[in-house]
Amino acid sequence: MTLLIDSLDETNMLSDQQILDVERLVNFAAGKLGVEQHSEVSITFVTNDRIQEINREYRDKDAPTDVISFAMEELGEGEVEPIGGDMPRILGDIIISIPRAEEQAQEYGHSFERELGFLAVHGFLHLMGYDHMNEEDEKEMFTLQREILNDYGLTR
Repeated sequence: MTLLIDSLDETNMLSDQQILDVERLVNFAAGKLGVEQHSEVSITFVTNDRIQEINREYRDKDAPTDVISFAMEELGEGEVEPIGGDMPRILGDIIISIPRAEEQAQEYGHSFERELGFLAVHGFLHLMGYDHMNEEDEKEMFTLQREILNDYGLTR
């Protein structure tokens, strides 16, 4: 395993196998991106109410969303990058709404597992610095996302 993943299902809606599948997929993505061994990430599965609360508090958007990522390595103004050391890389947090994943799986006509995997990879790529704020970045991120999911065998 490439990453140390701390998963928490606040909804109690997922099976242990579903959580393990998400962790394996995120580790697969980390391997494809060459992420250092023993880097850390947390994945929390929440309700729509909880993700709306987080979205409102941190993004000033008072609506539920499907996935939110908080990268720990983004440097703020005046911050400097740490130099070396034996500390593991802490990539950040991925928060996924299970009800939204279920809704979107139905809407897009694919399995819940595919949607959950899509959201996990999407959130992970945000932790790795990818974004979709403009057309060029969106194309790069979504192409990589599709490649990871297809290579893993989690197709639509």
